[in-house]
Amino acid sequence: MNKIHNLAQHYRALITSAADFLVDYREAHTQLPAASYDLWEERRGILTYTTAAVYAGLDAATKFSALFGEEALAAKYRQAAAEIKAAALRYLWDEESGHFLRMITVDEQGNIQKDTTLDSSVCGLFQFGMLPARDPHIERTMQLLEQTLWVKAPAGGMARYENDYYYQVTHDLAQAQGNPWFICTLWLAQYRIAHAETLAELHQALPLLQWARSRVLPSGVMAEQVHPFTNEPLSVSPLTWGHAEYVLTVRWYLGRYHDIMKA
Repeated sequence: MNKIHNLAQHYRALITSAADFLVDYREAHTQLPAASYDLWEERRGILTYTTAAVYAGLDAATKFSALFGEEALAAKYRQAAAEIKAAALRYLWDEESGHFLRMITVDEQGNIQKDTTLDSSVCGLFQFGMLPARDPHIERTMQLLEQTLWVKAPAGGMARYENDYYYQVTHDLAQAQGNPWFICTLWLAQYRIAHAETLAELHQALPLLQWARSRVLPSGVMAEQVHPFTNEPLSVSPLTWGHAEYVLTVRWYLGRYHDIMKA
């Protein structure tokens, strides 16, 4: 009860002000969240990952508003979240390529430019709860992501996206579309966990957790990425994000294990 009381003091300033911004900051032609920079800090557009995160924020705001008896606000946020989800399925799913787009750009006349690059960040769709892991759109997308971005060179692991230039070691894209990243490999593990309905399916996530664990430095530090042929750490080290994703993945695994055992 005290926790709810403490939260109520910040509800207007912290939750509704942010949610109102998310409702209003949308592209007029599509009703998707308006352009922003991607999580890789590299490009600007209307991103699938950001769209999923905005959906989750509005869904949370809906629940908080209902908790505090603000039914009109809850309805407002619920409607905006539903509109964004519908727009994501309309504009960010690409039937021709068979997967979710990394992003789109929309000009003032409403003309849409698609970026069909396979990008691990579209995992945000199931991570943030916009779509379940067993949704056919997610299944098709994840199948293509794993087929394309899994590094065929000795290190294995998942690259960020097709032809990733950052610290690029090889231009032989058949071997590696990019260097394997801890976070992207752990996102694949999270998908296997979320998709699992049996213990056998759940256990398919364990090799990916082991992949990450076996490539930490002697100190326990995870680098941002590793060399696709030698497993040497590359770029920043440690990357706190990678450590956080490892902890999150273990928590997902334990939670799903508990759910399956109860069923």
